[in-house]
Amino acid sequence: MIRKMLMTMSLIAMLVLTGCASVPMANKGADAQAKQFMPSTDKAVVYIFRNESMGAAIKMPLLIDGQSVGDTAANTYLRKELAPGTHTIVSKTEVDSTLTMDMQAGKTYYVWQEVKMGVFAARSALHQVDETKGRQGVEQCSLIL
Repeated sequence: MIRKMLMTMSLIAMLVLTGCASVPMANKGADAQAKQFMPSTDKAVVYIFRNESMGAAIKMPLLIDGQSVGDTAANTYLRKELAPGTHTIVSKTEVDSTLTMDMQAGKTYYVWQEVKMGVFAARSALHQVDETKGRQGVEQCSLIL
């Protein structure tokens, strides 16, 4: 009985996760500029990308150091310049995912926001990835505001 109920809830969750969420998008010029991957001399640059269509109906709020920086949707990314030092990124989902990184001025960092199936809502995981995987992921996405 419990197994059947869990399977039904999983099916419902999968159906919900196949729609499309809407988030504020940057214009094509800003997206093209961000995809030049220009470093900042006095700040660290971080790209956080979500290059999957799974969970497309779900917005996933992101926080950096406790401050909201936007919601991602399927195939979106954001670019932020941060002061050098330790920063904590949080993806707010059914179970929050947290990644703490020590960032240096003049360097660029890439974080993949992986979408995972949850029990009652979507979950996510944050992964720091190398430059090659990061750039490829960002190229597949569009910039959010």
